[in-house]
Amino acid sequence: MNRLIIGVGSNIDPESHISAAREALSCDHTLVAESDLVQTEPIGITDQAKFTNSAFLVETALERPQMESYLKELEDRLGRDRSGPRFGPRTIDLDIIAWNGRVVDDDYYTRDFLRDAALSLSPDLEEINPLPTPPLSD
Repeated sequence: MNRLIIGVGSNIDPESHISAAREALSCDHTLVAESDLVQTEPIGITDQAKFTNSAFLVETALERPQMESYLKELEDRLGRDRSGPRFGPRTIDLDIIAWNGRVVDDDYYTRDFLRDAALSLSPDLEEINPLPTPPLSD
């Protein structure tokens, strides 16, 4: 079994879409735990509704490429429109943040809400790709 953390976000009817994602994941895989829901400001395109974000700790028999495909298909089923701008409004966004205890998404290092959610589910995550620390100035 593989254990992963999925970052979840929505700013179009977020309660409904996050609930639908939770239900689908629970039917197809084992939902172990869920972080609290948090409201965040949009990134990139700021003239849109705030996002509601969470993270799910999931166990699956799928390998990572198959799970990534599954998540994209689930986003599509939940009405994700990929024709708009990259940071535009969305019904659901599902990204693998950690796979078998190792951080695999660089957004973990730059988005506090994502890191906080992941660490609330798995405090001992192995950070394998941290961003470089800027040099100290004199």
